[in-house]
Amino acid sequence: MIRRHLHKEFAFSVSNFPVTGIIGPRQVGKTTLAKTFSYEKPFLYLDLEKLSDLNKLNDPELFLTSIPDHTIILDEIQHKPELFPLIRSLVDEQRTPGRFVVLGSASPELLKQSSESLAGRINYIEMYPLNLLEVEDRIPKESLWINGGFPEPALSTSKKFIQNWYRSFINSYIQRDLPSLGLPANPNVSRQMLMMMASLNGATLNYSMLAKSLGLSIPTVKTYLSFFTNAFLLTELPSWYTNIKKRLVKSPKMYFRDNGMLHYLLGISDRESLFGNIAVGTSWESFVIHQVKSVLNIDDEIYYYRTQDGAEIDLLIRRENRWLAAAEIKLSLSPKLTKGSYLAMGDLGVEKLFVITPGEGCYAYEANIEVIGLREFLKKIID
Repeated sequence: MIRRHLHKEFAFSVSNFPVTGIIGPRQVGKTTLAKTFSYEKPFLYLDLEKLSDLNKLNDPELFLTSIPDHTIILDEIQHKPELFPLIRSLVDEQRTPGRFVVLGSASPELLKQSSESLAGRINYIEMYPLNLLEVEDRIPKESLWINGGFPEPALSTSKKFIQNWYRSFINSYIQRDLPSLGLPANPNVSRQMLMMMASLNGATLNYSMLAKSLGLSIPTVKTYLSFFTNAFLLTELPSWYTNIKKRLVKSPKMYFRDNGMLHYLLGISDRESLFGNIAVGTSWESFVIHQVKSVLNIDDEIYYYRTQDGAEIDLLIRRENRWLAAAEIKLSLSPKLTKGSYLAMGDLGVEKLFVITPGEGCYAYEANIEVIGLREFLKKIID
């Protein structure tokens, strides 16, 4: 059992909020965390994709009021959004911490319904694939980068299993999950779009180019990408552009949330095929960004910065309206900075720049620039 970074946050939430929501992609570990946690009272687990559990909720009010002394875990809650008004009513009648834990693998309906019905009653926690601080020495960093952070493939040593797992995972999303969420798309078009996004991982979004390449309208492309991000398959990294005196790049970048999925779509299965692929640099960038996101507070913000005259920083982290950290991401053990990094530091008033590399440890590059391994950087920014 790997102790997840969210364990402490989850413990705080169920001790203080009547409803706790854990959201994240399928198979990321939400159910395991919820079912193995030591609650202060007995818990009942209901899988809303399981017919026998759904039958228990034919009269949900009768069933849920019959066990007021339990913590009730509702898995895949997006399939029964009509339960939110009932949960609100029951919480208002008996407002005690830890009454409900809801788990969701996609956010559109989940967030919409809960924001309408459970405002002030629910605390949301987002779960990411495994990070380096969670796995410690159980999974080598390079393996986590190549095979991704979903627990089953991450802990497997079988290349065949990993490839089959991602094939099944992607097919499930394309053929069942995305259509059930309302994506009006032929599964073949969804797959084509995902393949296109894999080839553009880490690039700034160009909706016109995507629409032209896929033979779709720009609004349709935006709809697809919205579903992919809200289903936790892709992450959008916005540009920081408050400085109106500069000619800035304002388009967001798009990254795959899990490198194992990215690599499967690119036909990458091992170190040799990764380092022989032109996408190796953006793959490392994507891995670093999501490792960082997995340890940040829910209210922290991340950006990139780029101007049309070459000033650029790969990753900016803001906490409480201040810069927490700024970092360049380099796939090199002997990184070199360009003039653009120094220009960006001046533009943004960044006092210290980190350069994140695949190595371990850290050393001073200059007085206000530090070269640092990813694991060490995660430890610096963790709250």
